[in-house]
Amino acid sequence: MACSCLSDDTWFALSQMRTTTVQVEDPQIIGPNSAGMPEYRLEKVFPVYAVGVSEPDPNLIVSVANTASTLGDPIWDAVKLEAKLEAEKEPILSSFLYASILTHDCLERALSFVLSNRLQNPTLLATQLMDIFSDVIMHNRCIQCSIRLDLQACKDRDPSCLSYCSSLLYLKGYHALQTHRVAHTLWNQGRKVLALALQSRVSEVFGVDIHPAAQIGEGILLDHATGVVIGETAVIGNRVSLMQGVTLGGTGKEIGDRHPKIGQGALIGASATILGNIKIGEGAMVGAGSLVMKDVPPHSMVTGIPAKVIGYVDDQDPSLTMKHDASKEFFKQVAISCKEARSNGAVASKDDGST
Repeated sequence: MACSCLSDDTWFALSQMRTTTVQVEDPQIIGPNSAGMPEYRLEKVFPVYAVGVSEPDPNLIVSVANTASTLGDPIWDAVKLEAKLEAEKEPILSSFLYASILTHDCLERALSFVLSNRLQNPTLLATQLMDIFSDVIMHNRCIQCSIRLDLQACKDRDPSCLSYCSSLLYLKGYHALQTHRVAHTLWNQGRKVLALALQSRVSEVFGVDIHPAAQIGEGILLDHATGVVIGETAVIGNRVSLMQGVTLGGTGKEIGDRHPKIGQGALIGASATILGNIKIGEGAMVGAGSLVMKDVPPHSMVTGIPAKVIGYVDDQDPSLTMKHDASKEFFKQVAISCKEARSNGAVASKDDGST
């Protein structure tokens, strides 16, 4: 499960949505937001389940495919428009924004440029990396879909994310994830040395260590991302959110399938450590700082060292709401239950004459 894809015919139609400039009069635009940026009804023009729809509506996908020639690529259009506005606000950044975004004809090439310039070093040149990233991304429809869903996930789930443009340019979690997608493709093509070289550069530059063989779905958010470690045989489903410091690791020197499997829609809190070939169920939530070494049931909430189930999650996909704490009512009930248990224990001790 390296990545879930739309059908070839549908994605081919979607991939043509690149060069049309969306006007403000477009019915898919709600209007400018408080920052002066256009608000797109992206769920109407692109099957973005990162915004809260569990799976793309097949009828919507067919509708998008049938009208793709006139709609344009809404996320790429948003990135370009935001870049133009930012260049006007901050002229000192105009050359950077032009080179990174406005000179390119599609999101794929802009992303390749951004990644290659962030990961270059004196012996691994930006031009070489640009060729590698472009070649892989431009020929992989699954990655083309994923880079958009991941970008939408950043915009929707990270309250500090100002725009699609800022996510594309600055968020190292997004950059690390997209580099991994390229490295994963190279790994599967047998180009393992190059894949490991990219993993090493990502670890050095972004502080994120993802083995190229790890399988990661779509609509993923690596929030902050510093210190994230994902092992070789780990599998992450669609619509998962992982905070900084998360480790999906093994338990020793065993070989084979030895890393966690994260179900779709799960939310993994900051500095959570999940070890071994265990399953985190769909829609589960792992509390910050927890140590998990056993399977976690779907839609359950676990926390502690070692982690224990403390309740169940109402949201189908807590990764989308990003609510890391249980409700006040839940903790109130837990506190009352504990107080009553202590009281009953004290009464029982008096009754049997113990001290």
